[in-house]
Amino acid sequence: MPATRIAARFEVRYTRLLDAEGKAAGPLPGFARDPAALVALYRAMVLTRTFDAKAIALQRTGRLGTYASSLGQEAVAVGAAAAMAPDDVLVPSFREHGAQLWRGVTLHELFLFWGGDERGNDFAGPREDFPISVPVGSHALHAAGVALAFKLRHEARAALCIFGDGATSKGDVAEAMNFAGVWTLPLVFVINNNGWAISVPRAAQSAAQTLAQKAVAAGIPGEQVDGNDVIAMRAATEAALAKARAGGGAHVIEALTYRLSDHTTADDASRYRSDAEVSQRWAEEPVARLRRHLEGAGLWDKAAEEALLHETAATVEEAASAYLATPAQAPDSMAAFTYAAWPAALAAQRAWFAPAPAGTEG
Repeated sequence: MPATRIAARFEVRYTRLLDAEGKAAGPLPGFARDPAALVALYRAMVLTRTFDAKAIALQRTGRLGTYASSLGQEAVAVGAAAAMAPDDVLVPSFREHGAQLWRGVTLHELFLFWGGDERGNDFAGPREDFPISVPVGSHALHAAGVALAFKLRHEARAALCIFGDGATSKGDVAEAMNFAGVWTLPLVFVINNNGWAISVPRAAQSAAQTLAQKAVAAGIPGEQVDGNDVIAMRAATEAALAKARAGGGAHVIEALTYRLSDHTTADDASRYRSDAEVSQRWAEEPVARLRRHLEGAGLWDKAAEEALLHETAATVEEAASAYLATPAQAPDSMAAFTYAAWPAALAAQRAWFAPAPAGTEG
């Protein structure tokens, strides 16, 4: 009889620090005992949600392009970004508005991008952060390249790459994780598991018990975190990034959350999930959860809430007005940085829709 033995064992741990009612589920990390830090996280999530609502309103009235809402998922983006050092690099997908705002991307820039203007990706703040990636999962390979550059330069920096649960079924993500494991790269992958890859539920997408365990095949640690708990998200990401910067290699965090909105404004989620399911998930959403915690600690009240809502609404409205007043780019800008000298066919088209000033044909 052939001898058998256990070759390896693995486990995936799950962390929650605040329950759905906002009560501590265990000892809280040091930053969570700092009122200013908690209020900053709350303000960031409220601003993100206010921006989200305005973006949808603009799209519904024909003044913004197809838009991906982050409703209910604010804690994933804000918590992860709050854990980053200024010189780390964010490599986002298309639902990380909260992370981008925390990092210094402006509301005006986000409105520009979702309005179809690529100048919205020319960030005034985090110049090395990557632009929004609409293709699913391909940016994970870019993140691996960023992390490799940090390693080759001997820089104590890390890359943070965020993508959805659907992206974990793409070869790009598997290759990026494998590369990060082999090369011990300073890279943290955050899986924003909102339960749906457009209309495909998590259960129909992968037979894996968790998505975090996909890290096992790459030889890197993986864990689950309550993605509606912004404190747990920040704590887990801080630990993973610190390890990565110190040479400890890559890490995977599966953030369990829920998409309370349609996939994008081009989607109708009522065609594939019930209102009852969505209503039940509202009880777990992250903004109210942290607000209850702040109220319970005596750090927040009705007056503070009303003041914040007024402030964020005014800020978002001002940015939306600036976006709507921004002159459109010239039509020839779509190819302005593609060719050193315009090909004849394109030069003729350029002359047709936007005659070039004399002496600038090159």
